[in-house]
Amino acid sequence: MSEYQDVIIAGFGGQGVMIIGNLLAQAGLEQGFEVSFIPVYGAEMRGGTANCTVVLDTRPIGSPIVREPLSTIVLNEPSLIKFQPCLDKKGVQIVNVSLIDKSLVSREVSSVYIPANDIAHGIGDVRLASMVALGAWLHATDALPLQAVQEALSRVVSAHYAKLIPINASALEAGWDFA
Repeated sequence: MSEYQDVIIAGFGGQGVMIIGNLLAQAGLEQGFEVSFIPVYGAEMRGGTANCTVVLDTRPIGSPIVREPLSTIVLNEPSLIKFQPCLDKKGVQIVNVSLIDKSLVSREVSSVYIPANDIAHGIGDVRLASMVALGAWLHATDALPLQAVQEALSRVVSAHYAKLIPINASALEAGWDFA
């Protein structure tokens, strides 16, 4: 596990951007990290743009604002176009190639190409694409153990949706395995 990690997670509203940001923040807290989670919504929720920033640090976080992230998870092309230029040159981006043309991805930064929507569809629900992408991010960054994030699911997903925890845990693992 690293001492400091930040990530900007971005996509369309309804892609699960906020849930995986919240999950990552919760798992970070449970692993003893200082955490900040800043959600940003576009003009409309579902279908509009959405992104969030999560910072994990072993020391107190001086500012939750991240201008040059160490990593990004981009779930659609508008998000890639917006956040790829900001990525630290030594950083890593997780790119959902189910919705993003590889020709748009800069070769100047490290990228993990993952067909998140396709993998999620194979698991049984395309709405799991964000969980797949988060699993790939966990593998690529070594920020938190996969099991810690899977265990945090029960504290992020409401009791009403508890039956969905196992499939979400499977999606995280599928992304981890793919990366």
